[in-house]
Amino acid sequence: MRLTLKGFAENLLVAADVFIVFLLIAGSSVIVPVWLMPVGRMHPMLLHFPIVLLMLAMVLEYFRFKSVYTQEPLYQSFASGLMLTSVVFSAITVIMGLFLSKEPAYGGSLLNWHKWTGVSVVFLGSLIYWCRNALWYKASAAKTGAVLLTLVLIITGHYGGTLTHGDNFVLEPISKPKAIPKVPIEQARVFEDVILPIFSQKCLSCHNLEKAKGGLVLSDAQSVVKGGKTGPLYVPGNAQMSLLLQRIHLPMDEKKHMPPKNEAQLTNDEMAILKFWVQQNAELKKKVLELADTDSLRILAAIYLTPVETIIDEEEDYDFSAANEEDVKKLNNNYRSVSPLAKNSPALSVTIFNKGSFKLSVLKELEPIRKQIISLNLSGMPVSDEYLKQISEFINLRKLNLNFTKVKGGGLKYLKKLASLRALSLSGTDVTFKFVNEYTAKSTIKRLILWETKLSPAEIKQLQKQYKKILIVGGFDGTGQFSSKLNPPKLNVESSLFKQAFNLELKHVIKGVEIRYTLDGSDPDSLKAMLYKNPIPVSTNIVLKMRSYKKGWISSDMIEFPLYKSSYKPDSISNVLLPEENLNGGRAPALIDGQFGTVNIFQGRWAGYIKNNMETLMLFKQPVLVQSVGLNAIRHLENSALLPQVVEVWGGKDSKHLKLLGTNHPTAAKKGDQPLLVTMEIQFKPQLLSCIKLVAKTIKKLPEWHPGKGKPPVLFVDEILIN
Repeated sequence: MRLTLKGFAENLLVAADVFIVFLLIAGSSVIVPVWLMPVGRMHPMLLHFPIVLLMLAMVLEYFRFKSVYTQEPLYQSFASGLMLTSVVFSAITVIMGLFLSKEPAYGGSLLNWHKWTGVSVVFLGSLIYWCRNALWYKASAAKTGAVLLTLVLIITGHYGGTLTHGDNFVLEPISKPKAIPKVPIEQARVFEDVILPIFSQKCLSCHNLEKAKGGLVLSDAQSVVKGGKTGPLYVPGNAQMSLLLQRIHLPMDEKKHMPPKNEAQLTNDEMAILKFWVQQNAELKKKVLELADTDSLRILAAIYLTPVETIIDEEEDYDFSAANEEDVKKLNNNYRSVSPLAKNSPALSVTIFNKGSFKLSVLKELEPIRKQIISLNLSGMPVSDEYLKQISEFINLRKLNLNFTKVKGGGLKYLKKLASLRALSLSGTDVTFKFVNEYTAKSTIKRLILWETKLSPAEIKQLQKQYKKILIVGGFDGTGQFSSKLNPPKLNVESSLFKQAFNLELKHVIKGVEIRYTLDGSDPDSLKAMLYKNPIPVSTNIVLKMRSYKKGWISSDMIEFPLYKSSYKPDSISNVLLPEENLNGGRAPALIDGQFGTVNIFQGRWAGYIKNNMETLMLFKQPVLVQSVGLNAIRHLENSALLPQVVEVWGGKDSKHLKLLGTNHPTAAKKGDQPLLVTMEIQFKPQLLSCIKLVAKTIKKLPEWHPGKGKPPVLFVDEILIN
């Protein structure tokens, strides 16, 4: 008997329904292979099609028994065909969704509601299709089924939308964010009153009990400690190796950057608070005031708990219209950035950089948008007092940054006409008490930053006493006032690679700053770490960690800078065995370019091997005396990246006369290991070589404790070092 298209579709529907039942019964025991994951990820691409078909099919079904349509063959035939098509595509979409739900990024009760309502749509639709020609199936049954399936479909869509976009996604643009009440600093606990509110405001839309993206819930201490499906959220005492800090510092366009780029982002202070909290062993019960007076976490927590009046309110209803989009686009160039203060806001923020290109005309060019500018950053620009007259034309300015400019104070009189100005930064300038006092007396500002100026501590205290309603910042004095944060130290080298021994110099732009550093892998503190006084001799591989300290300031972020010695660069290099096509960012020439891959394995420098071992051939026109070869690789369990099982170095006069010179067997990965960059060095007796072959053999299967057990891991390699 010849199978018709309708018969094929009906058989497909039965098979799909049976397969869905199987997936539901099997539950967590079903493991979706890697090659099938793209099918699951097509779920959000396909789902809109059956939704439209089902809605239309239910409309036709609702009116099917109306007398005008019962005798209409085309209507009945079309309704039946549309019903079958929509249910078949719904079943396929549900199967894709069940595949997708097996990935570690999804979990929680919200997923379960979406899954079961989606399955209900398919089973209810199938039931209606198979019963719609039965004798008992009349108008009342058709209308009831159509209404019921439509309601279930709407509920399924609601859960799906919430799962993808978070709660209140539809009304979020017109809703004001809920303010989290601040507790008095005397009662505040670091985790409960500082850390948890940050999670609640910026992370809870995806990581709540109902949604639990990645199996991670951030609503309470127990869940935060537990972590997610990829492991612990943080490593107490080690911020750099903590997943939390790695994710929030990824580039905005990275898929794994958190929070997602279309969500509210963490501020610099919030990121610093999270870092210092993890660095101090992620205490859960300690009070803020139990921290030392000069502790960076205490200072930032105090600011978070007792905020000054908002300088710029992103929700403010401005009395001016938005600027012309073409003007804004034209004004963005290589020395100036113009961007909206917030989504759908007419207010603009302007930052001017490139000191060499700055002149008065750069400010005059802003005339078309002068009414929309509410934030202007001129830090480090050669701005003199005369320039302030032009700046005073930006009549709606709320925030002005003149740090490290040439302003001396005489031009502050021009700023008095700025009735909306709330924040003024004059750090690093030569302003004097006389001019600052005269301006402050008649201004509308709420915050004035004056560190590193010609004002003495006594003069700053006098201003603070005289203008109690204004936050006047002159550095931290041990009382819990706002403290300025130092910049990290600078080095006299740009590349991590060096050929010969040299002296490493460190410096800081601010006088009186102490630079503390370590070379043993530990994090530098203000007491035990080495104090930089003289250039550091460097002759071997080291990992330099450094931080800036100064009394009255918040210490800088820690900078980690590895230095690798590589005495020789081959004249030619080629891959004997090729990396995966979609993981070949570290093509052979890039393995000796002096640029090292980072923990972000998808940034384009790593070469990834799955099927093949890594085999790279390097040739020298003239023999060189070699005694060691090193290979950089990464262990990153979350991305199934393991170190090789063995690294081999072969050498000789040419590719046909090679002998094994040495091997390195990296330590096997253990459950819970954090991401780690490793240089695997193979040392051997010094000898003249014209040809070197480096072999790194991949591990065939992920270990049993890994979520992807049984699947092949990836070997990511980068720079090769020859000495």
